[in-house]
Amino acid sequence: MASNRPGRILNLLAFAAFGAGLAYLLIGEHRVHLLGWLPFLLILLCPLLHMTMHGGHGRGHRQEPPGPSAADSSHPHQS
Repeated sequence: MASNRPGRILNLLAFAAFGAGLAYLLIGEHRVHLLGWLPFLLILLCPLLHMTMHGGHGRGHRQEPPGPSAADSSHPHQS
């Protein structure tokens, strides 16, 4: 059976060109609407960034090695 590779590549290129043209027209015509929603989208991203940047609150944080704490070394015991 012969391969239909050239026809498939042409179909993919046509689909990509149509999608690029459609995106260009939609963004060009509705830029004002998209820019109006931008501040709200940034606010909605804050919780997502908070969850991903902190690494799960407690996981991934380095533990201090055992030994005297900073409070013990700053106030030596008097005998």
